[in-house]
Amino acid sequence: MSNSLVSIQIIPKTKNGEDSIPYVDEAIAIIHESGIRYEVHPLETTMEGNLTEIFSVIEKMNQRMTEAGCEYVISQVKILYQPSGASMDKLTEKYRS
Repeated sequence: MSNSLVSIQIIPKTKNGEDSIPYVDEAIAIIHESGIRYEVHPLETTMEGNLTEIFSVIEKMNQRMTEAGCEYVISQVKILYQPSGASMDKLTEKYRS
């Protein structure tokens, strides 16, 4: 059972001010490869799963950005931790038709 929802906005400091979108795409690919359930939104991506596993994915995202040549990375993170269970569907069901 998932115990957490974590939203992340990753902001890589790119070389010479180049476009950051390819780096953000790479960060989302890391989430995808992890197998963790996620949804991409315009300003952030939300993951659903075990908090420890999600933190591991966030660490990989940040490492990949610096390996790709980014000087540094800012990760803005929001966390809902609910040991009894956390679900994107449950939290937003009244807004879906």
